[in-house]
Amino acid sequence: MDEDKVSSRVLVVEDEEGIQELLRVTLQRNGFDVRCEGSVESAEAVLQTWGPQLLVLDWMLPGKNGLAWCRMLRRREETRKLPIILLTARGEEGDRVHGLESGADDYLAKPFSPRELVARVNALLRRSYGGTAAGRVRLGGLQVDLRAHRVYADEVQVHLGPTEFRLLRLFVTNPERVFSRDMLLDQIWGRQSFVEERTVDVHIRRLRRGLEHHGYAQIIETVRGEGYRCSALGFQREVVDER
Repeated sequence: MDEDKVSSRVLVVEDEEGIQELLRVTLQRNGFDVRCEGSVESAEAVLQTWGPQLLVLDWMLPGKNGLAWCRMLRRREETRKLPIILLTARGEEGDRVHGLESGADDYLAKPFSPRELVARVNALLRRSYGGTAAGRVRLGGLQVDLRAHRVYADEVQVHLGPTEFRLLRLFVTNPERVFSRDMLLDQIWGRQSFVEERTVDVHIRRLRRGLEHHGYAQIIETVRGEGYRCSALGFQREVVDER
């Protein structure tokens, strides 16, 4: 799979194995990084450690139902703006309204078309933060070309190593989001790697050095006791859709 397309992480919470597999295959074929869980309880841990950019959530789940969890997520500061697509067999207008009023951003009734699912996911990602359709992200004079793997600062190319670029891409596509070292290890090096946490700090320093020569090192902030984030404050942010 093209590495550039594996940039938007989608968490699917669906207890029916057949539908779960359909969702997984459909989304993966369209370039998404997908994790599937069968209950709210197991999804909670993934939500905290994996940091999905979008949630596809079934209404009816064993244990705590999806609608109740959706309301809980909207009350939490860290998940208040997480894009959520509610997936359910309930197709009546009253049910759709109830789902949207509970905090879902979109609603997809079963049985659904895989093409419609992908279109809804892409549309919601674009509305939220550019999503997979984004070709470039600009923060002030800093421009990150997500497809060509090039970075420019005020039209001058910034030379970064591949790991530093992946870090920067993750940060600029998730502005103001705090990533712990564990989350960065998972996203950049993968869950099966044996890289130590201090390796993250080494590459963050390298990224800052690369940006420092052009006056943009300050966008990568250390959040004491938590990790790192991209601070977009004071910069005009623009996501360019080049699809």
